[in-house]
This record gives sequence, C-alpha cells and structure tokens, in this order.
Amino acid sequence: MKDATRRQQGETTLQGLLLLFGGSLLTVTLVAAFVTSYGYFREYVADQLSAHAQDGATATGLSLSNAIDGTDPVAAASLIDAVFDSGRYLVVEYLGHEGEVIAGRRMPLAASKAPDWFVTLARLPLPVAEAEVVRGWSRLGKVRVVSHPGRAYDDLWRITLGLVLAAGVIAVLGLLGLYLLLRRALGPLKALESQARALGRRDFRKRVRVRSTRELNRVTEAMNQMADDLGQLFEGQGKLIQHLRKVNNEDSVTGLASRSAFDQRLKVEVESEEKSAPGVLVMIQLASFIDYNQTFGREQGDRLLNEIASGIRAFVDQHAESFAGRRTGAEFAVFVPGASAADVRIWAEELVRELDAIYTGQAAQLEVLVHAGLAVATPGAGARSLLAAADEALRAAQQYDRSCSLLSDTGVENHHNTDTWRSIITQAVRQNKLSLWLQPMVHDVDQELVHYQVFSRIDTPEGSLKAGLFVPMAERLGLVADIDRMLIAQALEYLARHPGRRLAVSLGISSVADVAFQEDLLTMLARAGSTAGRLWVGIAEVTISHHRKVVTSLVRKLVRLKVPVLVDRFGVGGVPFSYLKRLPFRAVRLDNSFIHDIDRHDENRFWLESVIGIAHSRGVKVYATGVETAAEYSVLCKLGIDGAMGYHLGRPYAADT
Repeated sequence: MKDATRRQQGETTLQGLLLLFGGSLLTVTLVAAFVTSYGYFREYVADQLSAHAQDGATATGLSLSNAIDGTDPVAAASLIDAVFDSGRYLVVEYLGHEGEVIAGRRMPLAASKAPDWFVTLARLPLPVAEAEVVRGWSRLGKVRVVSHPGRAYDDLWRITLGLVLAAGVIAVLGLLGLYLLLRRALGPLKALESQARALGRRDFRKRVRVRSTRELNRVTEAMNQMADDLGQLFEGQGKLIQHLRKVNNEDSVTGLASRSAFDQRLKVEVESEEKSAPGVLVMIQLASFIDYNQTFGREQGDRLLNEIASGIRAFVDQHAESFAGRRTGAEFAVFVPGASAADVRIWAEELVRELDAIYTGQAAQLEVLVHAGLAVATPGAGARSLLAAADEALRAAQQYDRSCSLLSDTGVENHHNTDTWRSIITQAVRQNKLSLWLQPMVHDVDQELVHYQVFSRIDTPEGSLKAGLFVPMAERLGLVADIDRMLIAQALEYLARHPGRRLAVSLGISSVADVAFQEDLLTMLARAGSTAGRLWVGIAEVTISHHRKVVTSLVRKLVRLKVPVLVDRFGVGGVPFSYLKRLPFRAVRLDNSFIHDIDRHDENRFWLESVIGIAHSRGVKVYATGVETAAEYSVLCKLGIDGAMGYHLGRPYAADT
C-alpha cells in the first residue's frame, strides 16, 4: 500500500499534465509572437538607419556641389564638421577621385542605454550611403556617410523590453486563467478520488456534489449510483450472512443457539485439546409445558418461551464466556466456563426462581414448575457424558414438587471458589506473574506464517494456569482490565525486541468498556510508534453486541494510530454483518465452534464459504482458530481462508523461549 502511494505521489496529475501542455503551447505561441515582432522592429530600425544615412549623404553632396566650393578643402571640412556635429553619424567623409579623404570625421560605435550583450546579439547592419559631388559637368568626388546605430539600438532595446514584459504578463495571466479553468473543470475528479477511497473503506455514504463539464457530470452521477448500488448490495449480503447464521445456528422461536449449534460449541469447550477448560453445564426444563400449550395455544406458548429465553439471555450476559441454547420443547441448556460448581449452584437457584416467576405469572390457573440439573465438566470427560450427567441431575430434580436445581453426583468440587480466584488473580497482577505464550497463525498449504496469536498464563504455586481457566473468572471479578494492561505492555516490549514479527491480542469484554483502560491502551500504542502497527487488536463480537458505541469510538482511534483491528470469535455474538461496513475492521477471526469437524459439517462449511466470499469482496481477511485435524485445515484452504491456527498447525509456546 505504501509503495503504491509513493508511486502515485511520483506520477504527474491530470491537472498538472494539462497545465504543462497548455503552458507549453502558450509559451511557444508567445515566443513565436515575440520573435516575429522583434524581427519586424529590427528591420524597421535598420531601414530607418539606412534612410538616415542616405539623407545625410545626399544633403552633404548637394551642399558641396552647389552651396560651397567643393574644391576648397577648408570649406569642405567646415561643412563636414557641421554635418557630423548636427546629426547622429558614425562616419562622414568627402572622398576625392582616387578615394583619398579630402575631409572627414569618424567616431567609435557606442550605445548609450542598450547593454553590450544586446548590441552584440542584435547586430544591426551599418549601411554605407554615398552621394556624388559635381560642379557643372565635372565630378569632384563623393560623400560617404554611415549613420550612428546607437539610437537605433536604444530604440530596439526599449521595444524588446516592452515585448518581453507584455509576453510575461500575458503568460502569467494565461497560465492563471488556465489553472482556474482546469481547477473548475476537473474539480469533481478529486471528489471522485475521495469517493473511490471511501468505497475501498466500505463507506458507501459519500456522494460527489461538484458540477463541471457534461462528461464529468455523467461520471459523477455514475459513481454516485454505483455507491448506492454497492451499499444496497452490501446490506443484502450482510442480511444473507445473518440469515444463514440464524438458520444454521439459532432456534427460530427463541433466538438462542439451536440444539446442534449448542452441542457443537459445548463439544469444543470440553473436548477440544486447545480450548478445553472446566465449567458447569445447567439443564433447565419447564414442567407441564404441554398442558400450557394445550390450554393457551401454541402462539402463547411461543411467547412464553421467548420470555424464558430473555431471562436466560440476561443470565448469560452477566457471566462472561457463558452461552445458552434451546434443546427441545421447553428444555434449555446453559454452559458456564471457568466457574466452580458451588458458585454456579447459587446462580442456578437464582435463575430458577426468576424463570419460575415468569412461568407462574403466565400460567395463571395451572400448576407449573421449573427444574434444573447441573453437571461439572471434568478432565477427560466428553460432551456426551456431560450432557448425560446434567440430564440425570435434571430428572432427579423433577422428582420434587417444587422448583429447584440439583447438582449431579459426578459434580465433584475440583475447582477454586470465587474468593480463591480473586486472591490468585490479584496476586498475579501485583507480582507481575503474567507470561506470554505464542501460537502461529499460518496461511495456505505451505503454512506460511501470518502472525502469532498471544495467549496469557499466570504463574501460581499450583503451576501455570491457562487463560481459559482464569480469564472467565477475571471477567466476572472485574480484574480482566489489569490483565490486559500487562498483556499489551509485554506484547509491545516483545515486538520492540523482535522487529520482524507480528502479534495479535484479544481484549476482554470489560476491558473494552473500561474508559481508563482505553486511555491506557491508546497511550501505550501511541508511545510505541510504528511498532504498534505490528500488533493486531482483537475485539470479541459479543463485546460489539454489548458496547457498540464504545467499540465504534475505540476502533476509529486505533485505526488513526495505524493499529489493525479484527473481530474476534466471529459468529457467536449475534451482531449483524453490516457493521463491517461502518467500522474499518481489517479481519474477522471465526469462533472455534464453526471450525470443529467442519470437514463433516456441511452447514458450517456453506456458511463459512459465504462469509469468506463477502468479506474478501470488502477487503476483510478471514482467520480460523481451533484447527485440530488435517481434514479441517484442508477444507479451510480450499475455501480460501487467509490464516488458521490450532494444535494441528502449531502448539503454543512460551514467548521467552
């Protein structure tokens, strides 16, 4: 991009080219006019000089022939002196028959005003005029006269200065007029260039209002129409992607994740070697929902499900990284990663009470209950085992005639509680126990390096803890901004030590919404100078969903610092794809759940193919995460992914190794 800009800066503009052509043509015309006028005046002055010499010779010859005795040298000399002194002559001589000088005067050539170089350059001819001196029928001799050209040179010099001054004034006025004319005529071109650049940034709002010639007016109208069409096309493509995402991943009634989408994401969370982290699964079911449907009708039943989904969605919003889905009928599921069973059990009881209030308020005369079953994700257990354990706990809860929640017998408490997590994270921040781990993002079958994704780990007496363990708790405890400050500072220090590398970091939801963190982030990046341009900053799609105004402001400030920004965990935030039109994101990074088993998941493969096509048409790159098999990477390469990472392509390693 920079090389292209340099090349454009070195190229001649159309206005400059036309000015050069018009100026050259005007100069040639003025030079031709000057040469012609100068030649005319030079010939005129030369003719005047010749006529002056001839008049002097004739008058002197007649005087020597009639008024004065031409045979008297003294009288002839007096006449010659009188003539010489009265006129501007270079030579006045009276010659005898043999060419001897009887009387005469001479003076050297000298100009009074014209400079010597002009005299040398002009070189006027010096015509010699002669007249016979006779007495009766006798020839006494002849008079030779040469006019002094000094006055002629002065006149010619004055005329030349006038011509040069006139040509200069005409040239300046002509070029100024040409410049103003071209500026007026070509005015829309700059506006068109600005509009084209705006289109390249996916800003379709800019319109050209400048009017000029008929041809350029037609071009501006066509560009404005194209901007309108592209804007509508982008909107349509964005709606298509949103529709595909809803069809493939959202429940049509509640808007929560569909059963297949929830199970896919749960599988990534608990089974993926790269992503797996402890958490708690909550299964929720509305008792007697069939009776409710039969009593109030299906339409009212759908409204109830929507209200229940709203309550569950509010719960998910309160717990970072959590996600929910509708499994079937009146059964819902929520997964809370990184939390202890004791904490989730308290939260689940509160959620059950809230949902029971919604259900009871709608059911009126019916006796209704809400039950929940909890199961802890244990190391080595798969998603199917976790679902089975939660379902077993749900069936046990349904044995009670009151709304309640039960924890599965397999839910052994093997995780820290909230207070312990607060102590661990606070101590790690205070003692700067954060370390960077890097995982390569590669491109194409040759696995060419794109950049390194940065992960954080904290060192504790129990060992090194991965971000998947402590980040969700840091979000809940309001400590993630402190972690992200350390992460950004260490990443910039690493880039300063390794000039050839590029890194990518992901910001927490609370960090982006924190004004103090934003100021610290922008200050660190500004101080880093050009180094900041090698740090990709990722903002989760769910963050955009919750804090659109804040994200919009932050992204624009980052772009002004020339920091590339990408949408992280794309596909699970529920934000319309059209926001890519308004914000200058450089890339999107797909959530792991869309990549897991993509070689066997036709719906995700079709959705991803559509995303890549539309994103590339807007100049946005698409990256994938969580690639754990060769089959997954092969499909991604065929779809035209711009970069991918995962345990199959390279495991994370400590940055200081």
